[in-house]
Amino acid sequence: MFLTIPTLMTWTRIVAIPLIVGVFYLNIAPAERNLIATVMFIVFAATDWLDGFLARKLNQTSSFGAFLDPVADKFLVCASLLVLVQLQRADVFVALIIIGREIAISALREWMALIGATKSVAVHMIGKVKTTVQMIAIPFLLFDGRLFGLIDTHVWGTWLIWLSAILTVWSMVYYLQKAIPEIRARAK
Repeated sequence: MFLTIPTLMTWTRIVAIPLIVGVFYLNIAPAERNLIATVMFIVFAATDWLDGFLARKLNQTSSFGAFLDPVADKFLVCASLLVLVQLQRADVFVALIIIGREIAISALREWMALIGATKSVAVHMIGKVKTTVQMIAIPFLLFDGRLFGLIDTHVWGTWLIWLSAILTVWSMVYYLQKAIPEIRARAK
């Protein structure tokens, strides 16, 4: 099911990446660039929930969609982090932690699928919390200003992205702890 509505929505997250990056090359006021990039990120990130909902509601779930969905999420988050590092709104160390974890856990999940032990690295609540914190931190850092004249999104975004990095390490340790017994059992 390559061209279902949910899968097309997932593809939009991948297509969004050069659009979000490109906003920062527009010859407009920085505040406008920040606002456009923030709104785009929020809209495209919301498709993550919507495509899953529609896939179930329209009975259009597929193996390809299940594969592409987390890939699109990781591309969107990683590209946004790189933009934030380039703009000096996020520390490179945070980006390395988050991107490194995504690569490591993706490889771990692939390995576990090969040995038939995917349940041991199934998505857990700590991973969902980590993702939620990231999805709040990134638009705050993209906006980089005062929201409603009250909330300094740079300060809040910085705290949240660091919290996200901590949760990232925590979730990686959790998944590794779940996977190691399976790996050991199959290595014998």
